[in-house]
Amino acid sequence: MKLKKVLLGISLCVSALSFAQQTKKEVLFTINENPYYTDEFVRVYNKNLDLVKDDSQKDLDNYLNLFIGYKLKVNRAYELGLQDNRKYQLELKNYREQLSKNYHLDKEVTDELVQEAYNRLQKEVKASHILFKLDENALPADTLRVYNKAMEIRAKALAGEDFGKLAQQYSEDIPAAKTDKGELGYFSAFRMVYPFETGAYTTPKGEVSMPIRSRFGYHIIKVEDVRQNRGDIIVAHIMLLKSKDNASEEEKAKVKTRAEEIYQKLKQGEDFGELAKQFSQDGYTATKGGVLEKFSSGSLSSEEFENRAFALKVPGDYTEPFETQYGWHIVKLVKKFPLLTFEESKEDLEARVAKDDRSSVIAEAMTEKLKKKYPMDTDKKMYSKVLTAVNDSYYVTAWKLPESADSFNKTLLTINNDKEIKAWEFLEYINKEQKGGIKAKPLNRLVSILFEKFSNEKLNEYYDENLENEFPEFAGVMQEYKDGLLLFDLMEKEIWDKAKKDTVGLKNYYNAHLNEYRWGNRVDAEVISSTDKKIIEKARKLLKKGKDIAFIKEELNTNGKINVIERSGVFAQNDEMLPVLDKWETGISDVVSKGDYYYVIKVNKVLPASTKALDECRGRVVNDYQQYLESTWVDTLKKEFTVKINKGVFENIKKQLNQ
Repeated sequence: MKLKKVLLGISLCVSALSFAQQTKKEVLFTINENPYYTDEFVRVYNKNLDLVKDDSQKDLDNYLNLFIGYKLKVNRAYELGLQDNRKYQLELKNYREQLSKNYHLDKEVTDELVQEAYNRLQKEVKASHILFKLDENALPADTLRVYNKAMEIRAKALAGEDFGKLAQQYSEDIPAAKTDKGELGYFSAFRMVYPFETGAYTTPKGEVSMPIRSRFGYHIIKVEDVRQNRGDIIVAHIMLLKSKDNASEEEKAKVKTRAEEIYQKLKQGEDFGELAKQFSQDGYTATKGGVLEKFSSGSLSSEEFENRAFALKVPGDYTEPFETQYGWHIVKLVKKFPLLTFEESKEDLEARVAKDDRSSVIAEAMTEKLKKKYPMDTDKKMYSKVLTAVNDSYYVTAWKLPESADSFNKTLLTINNDKEIKAWEFLEYINKEQKGGIKAKPLNRLVSILFEKFSNEKLNEYYDENLENEFPEFAGVMQEYKDGLLLFDLMEKEIWDKAKKDTVGLKNYYNAHLNEYRWGNRVDAEVISSTDKKIIEKARKLLKKGKDIAFIKEELNTNGKINVIERSGVFAQNDEMLPVLDKWETGISDVVSKGDYYYVIKVNKVLPASTKALDECRGRVVNDYQQYLESTWVDTLKKEFTVKINKGVFENIKKQLNQ
């Protein structure tokens, strides 16, 4: 790859950095008075030491020369303004966003959540719930009122009243509560919102939880059962749709009879997939032989179907016909997937935790750490001024920014005695959040909630902006990536494109290296091959009679069978795809073999070794010319830029690295 070639000089790789040596930061050399320091040189040298196979590149004097050459190219890129290219800036921005993600995680909290998720995945909980709706930003008085109501209904459940009937009467999870009596069936981790999941997994079997707050409101949860997780499963099914509610008993019986007939066909040895294609009324799976996507407990809306599926033991086993609310089914086991070990599932769990609402727990933990690290100071007068600018029209999304920003163009928030954020920026944030649906009252509470969110975002932004200062390894990787991208663009502009477009230079290079672009001994020939020696002998006889290739193929490839195949053209005599002949000469060869094939070759012309024309080897010449330009490039750059090496500092580095 070209990019790999760009990062030549020092085989720069964007990977985890290794600091084998701690080096005092001193100026090692300058290019046009721009300083380059010892810490970067030592870090890059140590990181790439094991990757470099060429011992000459391990030699420190030679390595310094390579490093200087690398930085000369970077300087040339900046001189040409390549850093201002929009594509370069966008790619650099995207890379930084990806690289910075791991620095925004609280590793300790993340590891705990991953381990907790794995532990929970070992079990499946069967639960019912009663929901009492409450806005996330409800007033304390409203929150207390709903909490007390939840406690009141919980007391009824604890006193022995039927939980299902209580759900039908009081749950605001409508309409599900009316039909399902609050029942949720079996579920495992990641199936419910995280607070609800936690409530379910921490409530003992048979008991009713304290009120659990989620973004939907308060829940009381009754845990009915806990069992081992059954893993994942793939099954195929044949489904006959349930008769309409107003169908006669005779019509309903016909569906059952048809299911039993299909079941009998299976017992007679007929193929399940073919029967599914013919008879299954599940249009989505019938054409695929009835195969469903992989699922786990709680994934489907029929607990009966899941239980029947998981009861099957051996792939190929199938159930008797059974009925669910959707109709009649026969289910065949395709494959079971047991739970993975922690190590096997860790990477996937980390990704799921990052996408799940558990991620808010990680974000909150990180924000709390940053609050301790970076002090934030709010200007109370400006905050009060912002407060007076917001009115009740906000609740109907009709609020507008003040007409003038001048009086709000003053500092509202200061982070780490360093970054100042103007009040107008917060007002713009308030305006943007107007459609977010936050309706907290009164207004001072609404603004307080928004300011907390705004401050946290700005705090995290400040941290992100300072990652290079906080983490030397992050700064190192970013610097390498910046340089690498610039060098790619520079090489394309000054080497690769130039080599392709500089026709005079390319021709001069070709003329100076004619001996490197030569044909070996070749032949213009027609090669016929077959795995059948007798067929090739027939082909040879036909060639001897002057028959052409088309006639021979028509004569020997009969009854739809390809007995011979041919290749025509100019071939090198040592072509690995050709058999070896004792002597290449014009005419028809004997039958010769190579591997499992037999050959006869008609040599039309023997071509002696000769120099290739430029058009015959242009690709290779362009590549060689590119390498030539690159090899002389650094010498040219050294004449354009002034390089000064601090020899005393370099000698100290050599002593340190050679210890």
